[in-house]
Amino acid sequence: MEKLNVRKGLLASLALSAGMLAACGAEEEATGAGTGEDQVTVDVFQFKVEFKDQFEKLAAQYEELNPDVNLEITTVGGGEDYGAALRSKFASGDEPAIFNIGGPQDVADWKKNLAVLSDTKAADAALDGTLEGVTVESEVLGLPYNQEGYGFIYNTRLFEEAGIDPASITDFASLEEAVKTLDSKKEELGLDAVFALPGKETWVTGLHLSNTFLAPEFDNNVLTAFDAKEVAFEYGDAFKKILDLQNDYSVQPTLSLDYSMQVEELFSMERVAIIQQGNWVYGSIAGIDQELADSGVGLLPIPVEGYEEGGIPVGVPMYWAVNSNEDEAVVEASKEFLDWMYTSEEGKTAVLEDFKFIPAYEGYDTTKLTDPLSKEIYAAAEAGNTIGWVFMGYPTGWGQDQLGASIQKYLTGEASWEEVEGAAKDAWSADRSK
Repeated sequence: MEKLNVRKGLLASLALSAGMLAACGAEEEATGAGTGEDQVTVDVFQFKVEFKDQFEKLAAQYEELNPDVNLEITTVGGGEDYGAALRSKFASGDEPAIFNIGGPQDVADWKKNLAVLSDTKAADAALDGTLEGVTVESEVLGLPYNQEGYGFIYNTRLFEEAGIDPASITDFASLEEAVKTLDSKKEELGLDAVFALPGKETWVTGLHLSNTFLAPEFDNNVLTAFDAKEVAFEYGDAFKKILDLQNDYSVQPTLSLDYSMQVEELFSMERVAIIQQGNWVYGSIAGIDQELADSGVGLLPIPVEGYEEGGIPVGVPMYWAVNSNEDEAVVEASKEFLDWMYTSEEGKTAVLEDFKFIPAYEGYDTTKLTDPLSKEIYAAAEAGNTIGWVFMGYPTGWGQDQLGASIQKYLTGEASWEEVEGAAKDAWSADRSK
């Protein structure tokens, strides 16, 4: 009898345990925690290689706080064509939940895939003007990454040893004089060349450099560029002079130089004195020489001969978009993550201190900007000493595939500058007449 009672007690205990496990399982299923069955997976397809590791770290932090969300991040950028990769991604049916778009031209191209983000906390906190290029009929369709600026980044030690005062460089003539001085002292300064022009990167020439000379033509307004039926290259001669100056005094052959070689192998190793880039290079330089990154670099505007209202080009490099084709749960999870990244205290700390971003949102203590390039760009923006980023309004592919590719032919002598301008004008007009 005793054995029977023990057996009954054991069965009762097992039944109770099974009931408790079932209850726990039901609770986990209800909350989405523990089982992974009800997790929402958000695929993020983004372009900025410079903050890849820091971004993935922040995503892991978010997953810890939100175990019902799984963030899968893919980064395509640097020397790769993000736009082409994104189109391929959608064409394959493997559509990301969060992806990147530029300004109004990208909005027009991707309109059917863009969820409305007007109701997000991030949209509400975005700085004035930063949403202009991604707003259609009062609907916000993208959230800004950050603010960035670019120009000629120079090595302060090399300038000092060459006897060059950066403040004296105010126009093309003074820039050319400084370049010639550096070139004459290459051996004693330990330089391979003055510049490293990455001719392999069509975005450097076809987007960023061209923007400097086309922005005045379009009143520094991306929407004016987007609406323009033609491009005149009003400052085409000035464009050519700056391109020639970089190419003539660059490590050769320029078409073999890519972004990594320019920034990491040549500038960060102090083998060249000047590069055309922006504040996003801080992390790459710091990874090689922290002291150089923190106290050995400065930023000069790219002078536009004949245009007196020049400055540092400052703008939003890309926007976060959410795929409207995803399930509602994925769309909402995507919005919540982007909101958290830009408006929570944890997110804001990462944006400023880890990403080294110049924020495009209110509520940030910008006195905590640490790197010298971001400080100079922020100061220029505060003073209004900037020009706009109109390249976001170029026809699709025009900047890189048409103008940038033609510039490559010019650099190798396969095309004249007149042919570069002519082909670019025709391609712009043809696209806008469709």
